Amino acid sequence: MLEYITYINERDFIKTAFKEFYNTFSYLNIEEAVEYFSILGGMREPLELEYFDDVFSMVDSNFVDHFLKYQNLITPSYLLEKPYKEVLVAVARGDGKYYSVLRKSKLSEYTGETIVAELIALKVLKVEHSREAPLKSHPKHKLPRDQRAYRIQDKLRFRQPFMRFWFGFVAYYKKDLASAKGEKFLENFEKHYERLRSLVYEQLSNDLLLKYYANEEEIVSSGSYWNIYSEFDILCVTKSKKIILGECKYKDRTVCKNELTKLKQKAAESGIKVDVYALFSKSGFSKELLSMKSDTLLLFDLNDLKVLL
Repeated sequence: MLEYITYINERDFIKTAFKEFYNTFSYLNIEEAVEYFSILGGMREPLELEYFDDVFSMVDSNFVDHFLKYQNLITPSYLLEKPYKEVLVAVARGDGKYYSVLRKSKLSEYTGETIVAELIALKVLKVEHSREAPLKSHPKHKLPRDQRAYRIQDKLRFRQPFMRFWFGFVAYYKKDLASAKGEKFLENFEKHYERLRSLVYEQLSNDLLLKYYANEEEIVSSGSYWNIYSEFDILCVTKSKKIILGECKYKDRTVCKNELTKLKQKAAESGIKVDVYALFSKSGFSKELLSMKSDTLLLFDLNDLKVLL
């Protein structure tokens, strides 16, 4: 049994907190560390973690058997009530786009913006700003009808994986869990758990790419990217205007050339002129893709995350 506690508030929270988590639970391999961290990362109280068989056993033992203990870790406690809970659940269970969150929370823009501002001040949420350029129109040619109402939106993100897990999975089943009824909660968790670890993997992969280029060329902009046409896990821009486009696959199968082809098609549809493609895979790559590795095609597997530790 080991204890884990963190008070990290730095801009690179995920990388720093993951390193601390990994060093605390040194018996975990890198895959297990990513999966446990996607649930427990950023908890502000001591955590006792047993040598469980798998992540599902850990969730069952802690969040079903000791629900009230963990609910008390959510501070301030009014986050568990309306309208805060509705906003946080909408962020956790959706794409995080600002006005989409307000709509799903069924709040007016004024009320929603006030609540979001408070959650940001509390360091529960943070803003990932859109890097999308406004749609161009010509005085004599209007935008297509389906684009006229389009609104560029920033995204809201949780600072801590634990809070995202709580409001994405636990809060919805509060009544059941308070009565020690965990069947529906566990069923939903097992069905949708992938989106928790996938986002953490994307964030760590972004940090890995920054580390890779640290001694080569300064990256001036990085993170996920979205526009009217599509969304991308990672888009980095270097000081010399080089564009690096990344795709992360946290799957139990190797990534094949087909994934690269699809990424190139998405980039073309979005009008992105890519200089370097970077693929990140939990389970490695096909022989064909490995043979294509070059300065313009970077391939990283799960073990490459160890350079962040």
